[in-house]
Amino acid sequence: MNLNGPITRRFVTGFNGLVLRLRDSAWLGGFLRRHFTIVTYTGRRSGRTFSTPVGFRRAGDTVTITVMLAEAKTWWRNFLGEGGPLTLELDGAPRTGHAVSRRVGGNRVSVRITLD
Repeated sequence: MNLNGPITRRFVTGFNGLVLRLRDSAWLGGFLRRHFTIVTYTGRRSGRTFSTPVGFRRAGDTVTITVMLAEAKTWWRNFLGEGGPLTLELDGAPRTGHAVSRRVGGNRVSVRITLD
């Protein structure tokens, strides 16, 4: 199974769009904002700014994002090694932090963010 193929990319893009629309809805928005956030970062090589919705867990000033189907996604690679800065939306406001990603087995990656 090719996880970098066009079918996987279309699925991921469609799913992200659905999450963004539902996250802004009056009916499900409150629930989804407790579990999904928008990560904004600058690409290491391109220097362009990107935003993507992600699921997260928060414990105080630490946010953890588990990236499933990691090989079909590229955003987390910007935070390998020493990591880098990013912004995410929490409690309706932008929060900055430092993210570091690491592979945790299989096709999963963990991104740990320490909030400023």
